[in-house]
Amino acid sequence: MQRDRSWLRPLAGLVILGVLVWRIGGGAFVDGLRQVDARSVAAAAAIAVVTTVCGAWRWVLVARGLGTELSLRAAVAACYRSQFLNVTLPGGVLGDVHRGVRHGRDGGDVGRGVRSVVWERSAGQVVLLGLTLGAVLLLPSRLQPVGSPVATVVLVAGTAALVGFGAAWRRRSDRTPPEPFAGASRGLRIAAADVRHGLLGRHTWPGVVVVSALVVVGHVATFVLAARSAGVEAPVSDLVPLALVVLVAMALPLNVAGWGPREGVAAWVFGVAGLGVAGGVATAVVYGVMSFVAALPGAALLVVSRRGGPRTPTGLTPEGAVRG
Repeated sequence: MQRDRSWLRPLAGLVILGVLVWRIGGGAFVDGLRQVDARSVAAAAAIAVVTTVCGAWRWVLVARGLGTELSLRAAVAACYRSQFLNVTLPGGVLGDVHRGVRHGRDGGDVGRGVRSVVWERSAGQVVLLGLTLGAVLLLPSRLQPVGSPVATVVLVAGTAALVGFGAAWRRRSDRTPPEPFAGASRGLRIAAADVRHGLLGRHTWPGVVVVSALVVVGHVATFVLAARSAGVEAPVSDLVPLALVVLVAMALPLNVAGWGPREGVAAWVFGVAGLGVAGGVATAVVYGVMSFVAALPGAALLVVSRRGGPRTPTGLTPEGAVRG
């Protein structure tokens, strides 16, 4: 029987935080918490409404491409619940597992419901990775003199995030049959059909790209707002590439309720850019607080959802789609 080693991932996040405290002390973390102000948090929560709706719409597009009906209202509620779980539980993906499995159960096909979230999240990460590489290599900024090494780190981290995300999903969803992918040949056949219909369909991919870009813009705006709250006065043009690199790192499923890689990479990339390691940590701390507050509506929705019964959406089977 294979032992569950999923606890190693959040342990990695704790190690990153421990190393940061050891190297720079706890002052940067405390300063970040002290510099959080209500106005900035409210602005971040407003931005989060837009990014949540855009992310939910991306999920709707992918789910419909896979043959499952999903309303925007239900998707927004599920995304808020997912965000709250992601920022309060280790790993950063348990909320997405929750919404994928629940959507699949409501629709009578757990495998397809889980896969819709896997592909939706993966599409968002691919767009983020492309924008980050473009910003690091092409935009004039403090990172441009060391653009190639940073781009290499981004590419490796982005690939690791996608692989780690898929592995975490596989391990978590194996507990709820049917498995999202079962068997090599069948898994490849299902994946090919999912990509063809769920992502690359002519009515799907343009919307997925646009809303994914809007989600990235919203997260970058929140990061810049966090930097300003933390006292970082660098121009926005300098902060945008840094924000994108940190966002890629945040996708790594090695965090503890969102903490770990975000602070570690923020410290590194701010240091590389000459803005100070402490400024990077303080910005990441403020961003973490903003993310937590913005996700609080999900807590209320989790309580309310326990009182209602499951909704069963209409199943739509696109031509050539493969059930899983």
